[in-house]
Amino acid sequence: MENQKLSTIQKRNNLNVVCRDGEPGPGGAYHDYNIFEARDTTFNHPTTRILFQKGPRSDPKARHGVLDGDLLEIVRDRLKAFQQGEFATRENACALTHIEEALMWMNKRAEDRAERSVLGTYEK
Repeated sequence: MENQKLSTIQKRNNLNVVCRDGEPGPGGAYHDYNIFEARDTTFNHPTTRILFQKGPRSDPKARHGVLDGDLLEIVRDRLKAFQQGEFATRENACALTHIEEALMWMNKRAEDRAERSVLGTYEK
């Protein structure tokens, strides 16, 4: 399967189209995403390609890639900067709070897995 357009929360005035590419991997998640300009209806030339970690981090054959938390940390950094400037809004503050909460829960999962010595494996 190639470039399956995501159903996004924002439905109008999108600058970009986000697509997943390829097939789901272990656990059911996709690992490759492409971002296209909304006016590019051919989906041939992505402006950005995001490749996620594919395989356990301890496996030397695994593809090193971006983690979900990495993207959330980038958005967190941007929202914090907006909140310190003239573009501070209640909506950005709420989004920042929820992104930080998501990062907290994702970190808790990673810490729990590390404590059980299963971080970087396919074990539950």
